Amino acid sequence: MNPKLMAAFSLFVATSASAMTLTSPQITEGESLKKGQIFNSWGCTGNNHSPELKWVDPPEGTKSYAVTMYDPDAPTGSGWWHWVMINIPADVQYLKLNAGKEGGSLMPKGAQMQRNDFGVVGFGGACPPPKASKHNYEITVFALDVEKLDVPAEGSPALAGYNILQHRIGEAQLIAPTNARD
Repeated sequence: MNPKLMAAFSLFVATSASAMTLTSPQITEGESLKKGQIFNSWGCTGNNHSPELKWVDPPEGTKSYAVTMYDPDAPTGSGWWHWVMINIPADVQYLKLNAGKEGGSLMPKGAQMQRNDFGVVGFGGACPPPKASKHNYEITVFALDVEKLDVPAEGSPALAGYNILQHRIGEAQLIAPTNARD
C-alpha cells in the first residue's frame, strides 16, 4: 500500500476511534423530542426541561465546553436559539436533567447561560409554529481551546455562537426532528 495513503488512513482511524460523542437518556438521534423537552407556552404543552447530557472522548487540549440547542428550521431567517450554556469547566462532562433551568441553580459551577430567543436566560424547549413541518433541533456540545469565553451574560446567542466557533476544537451532536404540536 502507498505509504502516504497508509499514513492518511492511520490518522483517520486514530481520529475516528477517539471522536467525541454525546448521549442523553431523553434524546435519541433522529427521533422526536419527548414532552420533557417541549416548551410550555406559545401553544405548546411540555415540561420545558433541558435534557440530561453526557459526553466522552473530548479532544486533547480541551479547556472548556459550550452546549447549545438550535433550530435551523425556524421561520426567522436566522434560526432559533433555544439554549446556550458556555464556560463549562473542562472537568465537567455531564449536565443534569434541567441544568438549563432559568436562574441557573442546576448549572455546573463557573458555567454561564445566555438569553435564548424566547428572551429568557435558560432553556426553552421545542415549539415550532402551528402546522409547521418537523424542525431539526440540534443539541451540540463543543470542546473549546479556552477556559472562558469573554461573552457578557446579556450577550445574544449569536454572539456566543460566534465566539464558540472561533474556539471550537471538537464537537458532538444529537439531532431530534420534532413537531411539538403533533
